[in-house]
Amino acid sequence: MLLDEVLEFNKSFVKNKEYVKYETSKLPNKKLIVVSCMDTRLTELLPQAMNIKNGDAKFLKTAGAVVSHPFGSIMRSILIAIYDLKAQEVCVVGHHDCGMSHVNPDETMKKMVERGIPAETISTLQYSGIHINEWLRGFDSVAESVRNSVDVIRNHPLIPKEIPVHGLVIDPETGALEVIENGYSKGK
Repeated sequence: MLLDEVLEFNKSFVKNKEYVKYETSKLPNKKLIVVSCMDTRLTELLPQAMNIKNGDAKFLKTAGAVVSHPFGSIMRSILIAIYDLKAQEVCVVGHHDCGMSHVNPDETMKKMVERGIPAETISTLQYSGIHINEWLRGFDSVAESVRNSVDVIRNHPLIPKEIPVHGLVIDPETGALEVIENGYSKGK
């Protein structure tokens, strides 16, 4: 079982004090929040490509680096990082070849039913006004998706005007970064 493997490894990690090399403060050294995709290729590549070390930034990961709701948990985390953890800039980083650009909501719902979610549950949610197709839908353009997330953050009524919100796209093979939105040149 995977959990057993994790816990067994953790025992030796703690016993050998391997955590010492990761000790840092809860406050981000570079005062940066990075909203990125949960893609496994970015786990180590993105911080390296941005010259971010342990303790330098607050990382928020979500499918497609999408900030879809102005009062959802990602936005709440951004606000907490700014007001309580002294972050001063936000960077949304999408990536090429993102799985969200290939999501087919109908296929995903079929997979839900195959895994035991009753079709009636999905129908009830749809009937109740929860538009699962829209909620699960991905995007066609990573650059446009990054712009949309930047706009949700930048135009949020609780984001201070002086907080720059940047938008980038990373190549998951090379780590090359492309600027989509430069937060220094955009005003609120």
